[in-house]
Amino acid sequence: MIVTNNALCNPVYIGLGSNMGDRSKYLLSAYDHITAIKGIQPLRLSRFYETAPVGGPPQPMFLNAVLGVKTNLSPHQLIGRFQHIETLMGRVRTVKWGPRTIDIDILLYGDEIVDDDQLKIPHPLMHTRLFVLEPLVEIAPNRVHPVLKKTILQLYNELQTSLAIVTQKYVFKT
Repeated sequence: MIVTNNALCNPVYIGLGSNMGDRSKYLLSAYDHITAIKGIQPLRLSRFYETAPVGGPPQPMFLNAVLGVKTNLSPHQLIGRFQHIETLMGRVRTVKWGPRTIDIDILLYGDEIVDDDQLKIPHPLMHTRLFVLEPLVEIAPNRVHPVLKKTILQLYNELQTSLAIVTQKYVFKT
């Protein structure tokens, strides 16, 4: 669906990640590719965060960021373009959650909820991942998760608290 008046009205938050090669270069290249797409206006790019891999096989550390944009492209149009960019940038999908040159995920698309075979928005695991919430809280702390009905800042604080409790549970004093 393209908005007929061509207004760039849908705020979209995009997760970027890389853990192969020159990770910063891959993130910046993904930014350049995304912002060159007709119908996308960049709003804000978070800082880059170095994070440990979550799930998957043993692999190098990631650099992660979140990009906020406005667009008139539909979620399915965006994911198609993002997968094309990933392929152009050398991403090969061989192992689930394996190492990658670039990973581009739609985290939030306005207040929309999409749940089909191709796409799930909001990203189904975003509220459980600090590597998503930390850069997202930097650029959109008051954005509300359309399913959980909490702000990104609330989700971030809740996850930080739950991780602190787990960490404290296993602290031994000598």
